[in-house]
Amino acid sequence: MSRENSRGLRRIALEIVHSLRSFFGTFGAGQIFFLRILVNIPYALARPRLIIKQVYVTGVQSLVVIMLAGFFVGMVLALQSFLTLSRFGAEDSIGMVAALGLVRELGPVVTALLFAGRAGTALSSEIGLMRATDQLSGMEMMAVDPIKRVIVPRFLGGVIAMPILAAIFSAMGIFGAWLEGVVILGVDEGAFWSQMQAQVDLRDDVMSGVIKSVFFGIAASLLAVFEGYNSAPTAEGVGRATTRAVVHTSLTVLILNFMLTAWLLGGK
Repeated sequence: MSRENSRGLRRIALEIVHSLRSFFGTFGAGQIFFLRILVNIPYALARPRLIIKQVYVTGVQSLVVIMLAGFFVGMVLALQSFLTLSRFGAEDSIGMVAALGLVRELGPVVTALLFAGRAGTALSSEIGLMRATDQLSGMEMMAVDPIKRVIVPRFLGGVIAMPILAAIFSAMGIFGAWLEGVVILGVDEGAFWSQMQAQVDLRDDVMSGVIKSVFFGIAASLLAVFEGYNSAPTAEGVGRATTRAVVHTSLTVLILNFMLTAWLLGGK
């Protein structure tokens, strides 16, 4: 092996080691940050106005995006299901297929991805801007813990808003599926609803979606506030933190979805 090849391999190995050290360092810092949030939750619960305000910012202000996305996802799901089920003469099962797909998978997952793009970026950029303008440092100088005052209310607001948004997404998706299947494609309305009621189980199907949305809310809110809190105090640093929050949240949601699905299905 030539000297140049040896140097190239050594450089690659050093980059891999550096990347692993950086990953585990950031992962450990994130765990400590999460523990600090958990410790300070009772303080935030004693100030419910801060949490309600953040539920409004992260949840209510995201309603239009969530409702429109859920409506059109439901319509597309019904159309695709109709084209497939019509080959077997099972068009009446469109309601059941749409409802199961929405409450189990599409509702929690798509809502979490939209949440990362809408509310997650807002949280990261807001906290990052507070870091860049020394507002967080000013709080620390006045003996005010930024974790208590700034981070925990925003974290809890996102965790509370996520299951509600996922439920609204699924409801709008079912409405879109009804509109596409019954009104446009002519599927029998009675069969549409009866199939859905008979096949969608509250404990196995609906609750699995709720559990997923809670976990996704924790992950998305944690990553958003963590990246914003630890961003570099510059405009470029805030932009990078916002980008990292969206990318890391999207990947985490998809990985968590697989793990939670395997766990929930494995328990049956």
